[in-house]
Amino acid sequence: MDGRDLVRSIKVVGSVGAAQGLRTVRAAWRRKRADAVGLPPRGAERARVPGPVQDVRPGPGGGVIRFSRSELQVTVTVNGAVFWGWDGSAPEPSYALAGRCPEPDPRAVLEPDKDGGWRVVAERVTVVISRHGAVEVQTPGGVTLRRDLPPRWWEPVAGGSARWMQRSEVAADARFFGLGGRASGPRLRDGTYSLWNTDPGRSFGPGDDPLYITMPVQLVVADAATHLVFHDTSWDGTVTLREGEEGAGSGHDRAGTSELRMDGGPLRCWVMVGTPARVLLVWASLTGPAALPPAWALGHHHARWGFGSEQEVRRIVSGYQERDLPLDAVHLDIDHYDEHQVFTVDHEGFPKLPQLAEDLRRDGIRLVSIVDPAVKAEPGNAVYDGGTALDVFVRDASGEVAQGVVWPGDAVFPDFTHARVRQWWGGLYEERLAQGFAGFWHDMNEPTSFTAFGESTLPRSARHSLEGRGGDHREAHNVYGLCMAWAGYEGLRELAPEERPFVFSRSGWAGMQRYGGSWSGDVATGWPGLRASLSLVMGLGLCGVPYSGPDVGGFDGSPSPELYLRWFQLAAYLPLFRTHASLRAGRREPWEFGPEVLEHARVALVERRRLLPYFMTLAHLARRTGAPYVRPVWWSAPEDRTLRGCEDAFLLGDDLLVAPVLDPGAGRRAVQLPRGRWYDTATGRAYEGAGQVLVDAPMSRIPVFARSGAVVPVRGDDGELELEVWAPARGRAGGGLVVPDAGDGWDEPEIERYVTRWDGDRLVVELEHEDGMIPSPRPVRVRGLGEGAAQM
Repeated sequence: MDGRDLVRSIKVVGSVGAAQGLRTVRAAWRRKRADAVGLPPRGAERARVPGPVQDVRPGPGGGVIRFSRSELQVTVTVNGAVFWGWDGSAPEPSYALAGRCPEPDPRAVLEPDKDGGWRVVAERVTVVISRHGAVEVQTPGGVTLRRDLPPRWWEPVAGGSARWMQRSEVAADARFFGLGGRASGPRLRDGTYSLWNTDPGRSFGPGDDPLYITMPVQLVVADAATHLVFHDTSWDGTVTLREGEEGAGSGHDRAGTSELRMDGGPLRCWVMVGTPARVLLVWASLTGPAALPPAWALGHHHARWGFGSEQEVRRIVSGYQERDLPLDAVHLDIDHYDEHQVFTVDHEGFPKLPQLAEDLRRDGIRLVSIVDPAVKAEPGNAVYDGGTALDVFVRDASGEVAQGVVWPGDAVFPDFTHARVRQWWGGLYEERLAQGFAGFWHDMNEPTSFTAFGESTLPRSARHSLEGRGGDHREAHNVYGLCMAWAGYEGLRELAPEERPFVFSRSGWAGMQRYGGSWSGDVATGWPGLRASLSLVMGLGLCGVPYSGPDVGGFDGSPSPELYLRWFQLAAYLPLFRTHASLRAGRREPWEFGPEVLEHARVALVERRRLLPYFMTLAHLARRTGAPYVRPVWWSAPEDRTLRGCEDAFLLGDDLLVAPVLDPGAGRRAVQLPRGRWYDTATGRAYEGAGQVLVDAPMSRIPVFARSGAVVPVRGDDGELELEVWAPARGRAGGGLVVPDAGDGWDEPEIERYVTRWDGDRLVVELEHEDGMIPSPRPVRVRGLGEGAAQM
């Protein structure tokens, strides 16, 4: 027995209460024993590298290069993405990919290279393979973007999955982004990042890693081009990053490096090259389009762990209505369950839940339910009994159903990596729909199982179907939340086929955007937590998950009025705009922070509602192009190194730049503007970029800028869509895209393309039409006329 674990056990029992404390102690020891017996010992290992080239076999889009100890398949697909896999690894099966792998590019050619190597030449990229197995990705002009050194494997002599390591070099000026939801980003500094989805078990800030969503997805931005690299394995691992340095040492550049170490799984990789927009477009074509949220999900959501009763929900809703504050959704946490059991209702606190949902919907407010994966392990629980009869729960290595501890106590976990289990689970949402719920937030799906010590998840030896291939939790853990979202989304599509499902998930993996979005999880209350909130949203967007947002005010504690307001103002410009807090935290209703905060929060809420057509347009464009709503300011100018270092502002679509206040006591702030003319939307003053400006940031608002020439769809005073046009500079033109959407159905509206131009002294706004350009059929309000540009 480990003495330290024994001490932890005693402390836990004393701190959380005897019953639950003893359960977590038993769960920790049970998990430890299960892995001691169920995981194969590593034993002696044999190290190897590919060795020298032996021969090649050309094929569609590339071919296979055989080395003395391994072989490498390289394929360039028709969308320009590059795939390579070692040791016979193919693109499929994969939880990340949506449908079949793209077809190989018939124009890509495998040909000899110098020094005995080979290269695949395609229209958008060249892949060079050295005679010892290094792989370089180059632009068509021959500039190297990434050089993967020959990989190394450590194979157990007795058999089993091999560990492997891949070290890569990038340009000295390159900067790293991505790796899922990281609190310390969006730009990833030197350090080691874990690839194991983790519930930190407490509120987190910028220094905490890993968190709920980790992905082996890196977006690398350099002068020559941007590239995205995805290592398609869901096993545990680490990425160690080190930025390069130009002119290091004796005047020579030092390359940036990325070292990936994985505990198992295939060594296979995808690389996409181009502008950020093109890279995310190709990534979306591989992993699937983002789920389109219903229009109401782009409004304001109010949540709390601890509403406790229908009366409290009605009181909160009345508070919004009496103060004329827009509200679009209310979320119910685990306290609305019967003893925390999923797919149940506490009928004492919520005796008429369907009536509550109906009353709210009449006022334009939807009800959203939390859904946890853990099922109380108790006969008589309908979900447990039904799942047991169908054999849907994860088993341990000995064949027994694996148990953990979550909110309802001893619990079991559905194996979402089995199609039959996903279908069963998706059918359970019929109960939620019958209660009147319109949306769902998936929680605790890393998956989390409380333990007094060790990892708070299932044993790594627990067995999973993995679509019939079979395997253990080492491979299934990171895709567990993704597969749960898959189950919920497809179930809702079948149960309510006329409505777009609304699902967002605390955990997930590459491709999770197909089924919905995410939120920050339990971000700490405090100014660092506010900054981490923006990092998470931007980082997830650059990994292909465009819809996310934080808990406004932080999950724990009691924010000061200033902190709450600044968080609220930031979130009003993020895809998911939700106030939320824990059972033990202070209130989050705007009126709880005094009359001044209430009035400023009202302004933010009204502006969010006014911008709903713009958010809906961004949602449609994200689905069609992969471009996130929230983009770094370098999105259209990745070669601008000054913009690459900007982490305290963001672009909302192409046309708005938002500069939140992230520090206490700030009444002004510096804003780094990209190239072009930008209008301060509050004052109408114009500024010429690229460069830095110092602007007012009073408590009443945060700085927001509109791009010159922009066409922004907004909600007019009559509730109808109108166009807010920001005048282009004299002699210049502009334009914008509008995707009108009425609500929740599956119709694919046409993209409206508008152009703004000067005709003498008259500003003309026209719509691109099949018969040519026609005057805008929508009401137009022009802003930015008459103000002079402030030169910097």
